[in-house]
Amino acid sequence: MTQLLDIFLNLDVHLESVITSYGPWTYALLFLIIFCETGLVFIPFLPGDSLLFAAGAIAGLGVLNPLTLILLLSIAAIIGDSVNYAIGAHIGPKVFRKESRFFKHEHLIRTEHFYEEHGGKTIILARFIPIIRTFAPFVAGVGAMTYSRFLTFNVTGGILWVTLFVGSGTLFGNLPVVQEYFEFVILGIIFISLLPVVRQCQKRKKEVRC
Repeated sequence: MTQLLDIFLNLDVHLESVITSYGPWTYALLFLIIFCETGLVFIPFLPGDSLLFAAGAIAGLGVLNPLTLILLLSIAAIIGDSVNYAIGAHIGPKVFRKESRFFKHEHLIRTEHFYEEHGGKTIILARFIPIIRTFAPFVAGVGAMTYSRFLTFNVTGGILWVTLFVGSGTLFGNLPVVQEYFEFVILGIIFISLLPVVRQCQKRKKEVRC
């Protein structure tokens, strides 16, 4: 657990080690991670936002190409969500009817509530919220929207998400103050991205009390 936390908080250092070891194959590894976080509903805890920011920071040093990163990782995010939608369409109803060892029912229900509040734009908003990001396309596949409509939100959200975080990392990731407090920046990204989930939980608790 301590080692995992160290990886999350020091993504820039670990990413530099990966680049040193694997060179151009780093693009493929980043593609795979983003695809898995968005496409495989049973592993929703990969470092999406913070990884994109860290990759952008490395790109700001000229080690990786920021435009290549944005293009490849946008494709990974879009394909990932599409695969997740397909999984939801095929096995989703069974998962909702009973508890599963791979799917936390509370995450599914929480995502459904998010749909109730935000409608179709949930697919775009969810890109910026851990856990909800992974479950939103799955729930959409169960029956919340047609694939053609889903694809529009999917492409828009995927490009916005990747461009914002990689671009922010490229522009600001190597500022002296950011480098000095990089761990706190990562924690800040995680904290801010989780705020909508906390807000939704508090809202639901109030509704239950009423």
